[in-house]
Amino acid sequence: MKHIGKTYDKVDAHAILSGKPAYTADFIPPNALIIKVLRSPYAMAKIIDIDTTLAMKIPGVEAIFTYKDVPAHRFTLAGQTYPEPSAYDALILEETVRYVGDEVALIVAVDEIAAMKAMPLIKVKYQVLPPVLDMHTAIDHETVIHDEDDYFVNFPVGENPKRNIACSYNHTVGDIEKTLKECDYIVESTYSNQATLQSAMETFRSFCTIDHLGRLCITSSTQIVFHVRRHIARALGIPASKIRVIKPRIGGGFGSKQTAATEIMNAFVTWKLQKPSVIIYSREEANTCTTSRHARDWTIRLGATKDGIIKVIDMHAITDAGAHATHAYTTTTAGEHKSVPLYNKVVAGHYGSECVYTNHTPGGAFRGYGATEALWPLESAVSLLAHRMGVDEADLRKKNLIHAGETSIFYEPGEIMTSGLFEEALEKARTMARWDERPHSWQIDERYRGGLGMALALQGSGVANIDTASVEIRVGDDGYYTLYTGSSDMGMGSNTILRQIACEVLGCPVECMNVIESDTDVVPFDPGSYASSTTYVTGTAAHMAATELREKIIQAFANYFHTSVDQVEFDGVKASTSDGTEELSLKDLAPKLLVGTQCQQLMATASWGSSISPPPFMVGIAEVKVDTYTGKVIPTNFYAVVDCGTIINPNLVRVQAEGGIVQGIGMALYEDVRYGKNGRKETAGFMTYKLPTRQDIGAIHVGFVESYEPSSPVGVKSIGEVVINTSAPAIHNAIYNAVGADVTTLPMTPEKVYMAMNEEYKAM
Repeated sequence: MKHIGKTYDKVDAHAILSGKPAYTADFIPPNALIIKVLRSPYAMAKIIDIDTTLAMKIPGVEAIFTYKDVPAHRFTLAGQTYPEPSAYDALILEETVRYVGDEVALIVAVDEIAAMKAMPLIKVKYQVLPPVLDMHTAIDHETVIHDEDDYFVNFPVGENPKRNIACSYNHTVGDIEKTLKECDYIVESTYSNQATLQSAMETFRSFCTIDHLGRLCITSSTQIVFHVRRHIARALGIPASKIRVIKPRIGGGFGSKQTAATEIMNAFVTWKLQKPSVIIYSREEANTCTTSRHARDWTIRLGATKDGIIKVIDMHAITDAGAHATHAYTTTTAGEHKSVPLYNKVVAGHYGSECVYTNHTPGGAFRGYGATEALWPLESAVSLLAHRMGVDEADLRKKNLIHAGETSIFYEPGEIMTSGLFEEALEKARTMARWDERPHSWQIDERYRGGLGMALALQGSGVANIDTASVEIRVGDDGYYTLYTGSSDMGMGSNTILRQIACEVLGCPVECMNVIESDTDVVPFDPGSYASSTTYVTGTAAHMAATELREKIIQAFANYFHTSVDQVEFDGVKASTSDGTEELSLKDLAPKLLVGTQCQQLMATASWGSSISPPPFMVGIAEVKVDTYTGKVIPTNFYAVVDCGTIINPNLVRVQAEGGIVQGIGMALYEDVRYGKNGRKETAGFMTYKLPTRQDIGAIHVGFVESYEPSSPVGVKSIGEVVINTSAPAIHNAIYNAVGADVTTLPMTPEKVYMAMNEEYKAM
């Protein structure tokens, strides 16, 4: 391979490091009006009256908009392909506010000072209603969070908003109770994962202008330019053709920017006033008024026979959707395909959840997208089962592990695991961590004990049978290539990966290709960067477009040389005839093709979607030391082995793995969205919402095994999400091995570990 498997710097690395303008805020027009949002102080209330008279008298205030001023077109903020499975349960502004921080009014002013002066002068009368703050009491609560008559879903998802049910899903295969009676070992437990925040360095922001054709032009830090365009069109009731969405560089997303947090408000103001406007969220707004990972409380049962075969997996959750059903159904269901199929000797099983509306910040997309939450209880319970059986945790997993070519009772008929060196990855991780060479529990000194714990994970590569990607590659009049993609590089280097794949086919150096991304007026349709789709789905489209373009280029050279295509040799830069009598560079040919009656623009466009979503695989082994005096858990080492198919760029893949592991460590030990008794979020800033620093994560060791995924022309699978999935259960299992503390709620704080060590935890 010329480019695949080689390390290249990210295409934008030098510009970013040199401080050149790159992000949304770098391009804000100097005359843009500032938008500030008046937010609800109550978790659940009806607006009885709102008076903006005094606020409008503040010099510099251009407009104040309330629910009386906005279109009554319900929409979803979820960045998903149409028809979205998320309910249309939102308006730009509404008479009902459903969480502390919900939008009440938009203040538009010439500067921030004027907007902030006006904000306290807006007089609002509320009818405060009893909030729904516990997901376990949400169903049939006296307060119905969504009682509007125009609530709409594109297709049934088990919703019943009159009972506060946002969606529900249950899939049962076989006779669970009968099979459990045949099992020699049964483990039953409950686990809870907290809501966590994506915490991108760049908060949510967008600005909007009117272009020379009278169209809305939105520049935004988003993962989903085409979905944003559709949402704005629906919310404003205007054609999508009147909207252009551009994404510059993103300062992190992790799924949070798969939700249109600011863009619709921004577009409404500019469309209404016909003036540029900008909205930038503070850190408090980013933490409070967007989306988080869904909190879930799980009940799980595992059954196994004495020969170590897991026969039953029964998992059920109650899920906190928050105030809107943004991504509720898809995160609820996504975890099934990415968890229980790990163990394919199961003959009876269940996976399901009721996802309920509460008066909390809405849940949404976060790296791992349902799989992270599902693998936490599953992999914790599998290790608990191994302890009950008196067998090695790795050996039990290996005996039950799915392999390439096999199926699962949770799969659709005919569906198989298409690729994977899962057993090889497991053995490599055991070697890296010296799993078989040392105890999994040991005394470090009088105060500290050490422990090793293991967890496995699957994920997916794109959304099967739904999301597609299109890529266009052109040859310019200078003989250089430009690749156009609607995917969004969020810092993971996807533009670099697409360039490597295309240049591998064309044969040219990577320096010969530019990449243009995420401008709905310029690039072909792409749903955006989510669901671990870019390398697998968009990369395949790039490979197809490059293949077609190469054929066209060779044909053009053959025409110019007056010979057949089989007599042309092309290296991506220049071509020659096989006998060596003719030679010409693409740089010299390109301008010749763009003049005269026989002009030809050399270009190719390819679209591709997959009927499958091949899972990457990961083994994570955590090594911790536990302070027996306080319960504090200190990560010392994390060993990971990932099978993501063919590796395109080793450095970028390694960085993806390390970043995901760190985020998982944060979820396991530190990060926790907390609410007060009145529904106000107490973790609105980084002083209270604790992210791990470099000192909190220990040493991370990453290895790879490379299977070959046959549905991809270069054998790739995804990497972006699977890497977050093992941290929490592996650390849980390491803590259990170290001190016997079975902490079943995240994060595993020192208090919880200490009480579990002293058998006080279960009485909490």
